[in-house]
Amino acid sequence: MTALGAPGFPERAIRARARNGTAEVFPDPATYGTQLYGPRTATAVDELDRARIVPPVFMPQRLEKLIDLAREPEFTDVDLSTRVGGFTARLPLYLSAFGSTRAGSGDLAVHASRQAARLGIPTVIGENMIPVHGYRRAGDATRSALLARVEAYLDAAPDGTGGIVVQQSTEDADSEVWNLLYSDPAFRPLLETGRLAFELKTGQGAKPGLGGMTVVDRAEAEQLARRFTVSDVLDPDGGRRLRCATPGTFTDEILRQQLRFMRNNFPKARTWVKFHPGRDIAHAARTAWAAGADAVTVDGAEGGTGWAPGVFLDHVGLPLAACLRRIGRPDGCLLASGGMWEGGRAVRALALGATAVGLGRAALVAVDEDPEHGLERLVDGIALELRLLISALGKYTVAALDPEDLWWPEGHAPLPAATDPVGATP
Repeated sequence: MTALGAPGFPERAIRARARNGTAEVFPDPATYGTQLYGPRTATAVDELDRARIVPPVFMPQRLEKLIDLAREPEFTDVDLSTRVGGFTARLPLYLSAFGSTRAGSGDLAVHASRQAARLGIPTVIGENMIPVHGYRRAGDATRSALLARVEAYLDAAPDGTGGIVVQQSTEDADSEVWNLLYSDPAFRPLLETGRLAFELKTGQGAKPGLGGMTVVDRAEAEQLARRFTVSDVLDPDGGRRLRCATPGTFTDEILRQQLRFMRNNFPKARTWVKFHPGRDIAHAARTAWAAGADAVTVDGAEGGTGWAPGVFLDHVGLPLAACLRRIGRPDGCLLASGGMWEGGRAVRALALGATAVGLGRAALVAVDEDPEHGLERLVDGIALELRLLISALGKYTVAALDPEDLWWPEGHAPLPAATDPVGATP
């Protein structure tokens, strides 16, 4: 009996993929020979899903591959390996940030980290883990939630692939999280192999402009009140309290200074920055790359997993497709998250300039279905779809994808990349 739900998300399909893996990429084989197949019921839920993936008739890159291989290329010849924010990844995927929420900071997150390591993809550890859950120090036998994820990842990661990314927000900075981790011997294997990154979090897709939020009981509220704002708006007469983190204040100059600080103080760690889907996202991304960020993560308004007010989930922030189109051709590594769970949506984001896409809710649902191999089976299906789709386009690397590989229905034509100082689009 499962405990985790994901309303509004294709939870049933994700759970089926977590159980059955690549078999779910195709129709039920039991219907072969007795059923005629055509387009299924429309499943588009946002603008990115409305774009069609359109192979050309003439494929010069397939000819190049044919000459190179001295045979006709197949989908198995597609190379999905890529560089993700300075890390070597076997696939153009990463595990999105799970912060200090109950669903994202417990055993499910540990299982997800272990499977992400076996898959050879980076994993991001979200904000407020140490301010909320604490950290193991010398002489303390308690295993922290953050270190449990790191240890699980290190135990399973192949040599030379993947990496750990640790976010820091305002409350994390007050706790000097990055300083603590950078000097901890437990992180030395990551530093020595170039597989540690720090991510400056400025926002998230679930609640643009707000900080992290969780539900805590009365006892937790009393413990956390020194570092967070705690409110009784949820249950004034009961035991539930809303714990709120601050979002931080950023201008382009503050961002540049923050990234300069990260690069100077933690030279062996990669430098990432995460943005919410703001209207000036193009300007923000360009500012980060110009300041030396190894990766810019854009969380579309479709992003989830975190606790957020309903009005933010339904009405606030740009859709991921609009973010990607406003950014246009990226100046560096661009990571995209928001509603990812299958290969078609991933290919669309990659064609619009993303280097890799993040799995958040889908990863947690898959691990909830099968803690040992659910995420691996889900990703196996995505990888198969990526190879099939990319080869159908006559291409054999992720980097070869291009906006021309997409067709947009009338009324959903791509917007031009922003050129003005704040990234507004005419």
